Amino acid sequence: MLANKKRVEFATCVAKGGYDDLEVWKIYQVLPDAKAGSVGCFRVIDESGEDYFYPADRFVAVDFPKRVRARLPRWRPSNGHATAKGRKRLSA
Repeated sequence: MLANKKRVEFATCVAKGGYDDLEVWKIYQVLPDAKAGSVGCFRVIDESGEDYFYPADRFVAVDFPKRVRARLPRWRPSNGHATAKGRKRLSA
């Protein structure tokens, strides 16, 4: 579920709900995105390394100890910025 008081960095999928590209119980990196949050979505990095918008109710935010977070892989865009070409299109 959406965590308003704290920035969500990682979340686990708890329901696929018609999204075949999500895996239940998998941990996903969540990128900060105010626009996605304003419509009840998380911006999630999938298997391809691309980021997409998914309904936040498909996820539960997880918090890891600092030493675990330091070992988790982080998405780094090759061009210096991320693009949201999401599963849910948001108008500008």
